[in-house]
Amino acid sequence: MVLISKLQHKNLVRIMGCSVQDDEKLLIYEFMPNGSLDTLLFNPMTGGAVLDWGRRFKIIQGVARGLLYLHHDSCLKVIHRDLKVSNILLDENMNPKISDFGLARIVQGRQSLANTHKVVGTIGYMSPEYAMGGMFSEKSDVYSFGVLLLEIISGKKNTSFYCSDQQLGFLAYTWHSWNEGKGLELVDEVLANSYSPSEVMRCVHIGLLCVQDNAADRPTMPDVVSMLSTETDRRQPNRPIFTVQKSVSDPQPQYDNIYSGNEATITVIQGR
Repeated sequence: MVLISKLQHKNLVRIMGCSVQDDEKLLIYEFMPNGSLDTLLFNPMTGGAVLDWGRRFKIIQGVARGLLYLHHDSCLKVIHRDLKVSNILLDENMNPKISDFGLARIVQGRQSLANTHKVVGTIGYMSPEYAMGGMFSEKSDVYSFGVLLLEIISGKKNTSFYCSDQQLGFLAYTWHSWNEGKGLELVDEVLANSYSPSEVMRCVHIGLLCVQDNAADRPTMPDVVSMLSTETDRRQPNRPIFTVQKSVSDPQPQYDNIYSGNEATITVIQGR
C-alpha cells in the first residue's frame, strides 16, 4: 500500500484506500470498467470489435510510458517483476494502467541489478537471467514488456502457442516470421487489413529486441518509448533461444501448492 500510494502516473492504477480490519486486508483501487486486457485480447468473439489496431498501439505506448515512469521518473525506482497482459487494466476510454504490484521491488539509488533466492513471476514472461538465476533488473521488465507487446500484436498467448509444422514456440516463431520478411503474418486475423503496416513492423522489431536472451542486448524503456515514436534503432535482433514451448504431445507439468492468488503466477519454473 505504501509503495503504490507513492506512485502517481496516468498509466498506473491508482489506489483509493485500504482496509485492515481484523484478518481481512483489502486494497481499494479505482474502478476499471473495461477490466483487464487479457479478457478482451484473447476473446475471439469480442476482441476484434473492441481492440482495433489504433487502440492496441495506444495500449502498447501507454504501458511503455508506465514502465518508463517506474524505472526512471518516479521518486522510487521500481521493478514490477510480474508485467503481463492480465495485469494491464483498461479504463472507460481504453487507457491502459499497470496493476498488481504485489511482487514489485524497490531498487535503491543507482543500483541496476538485484538478486533473489525466491523466483516469483509468471512462466512465459520471466527473463532468462531471472528465471534461471534469480537476477532481476529493469531489463527483466523490458523482457516481459516485449512478450506482452508481441501478444497484443498477434492476439495469441505466449504459453499456449505451438507451431506444429516447425516445432517452434511463440518467440522463436515470431523471430522466424520477422527474419523471413513475413512479419505482417503475425498480426491478429481479426484486424484484417485495418492496421498500419509500418507501425506493426516497428512494434514487432521492438518486441524482438526486448526479448533478447542477453539482458545487455535489450533496450531500456527510454529507448523503447523513443522507438515507438520513430524508427531510431536498426539493430537486428538475434533469435530468442529461451522460450516456453508447448507441445501437443508432451504432458504439462503439475505444480502443487505453489500458486499465488493470481492463478497464472507461480514460484517455480521447470526448464526444458
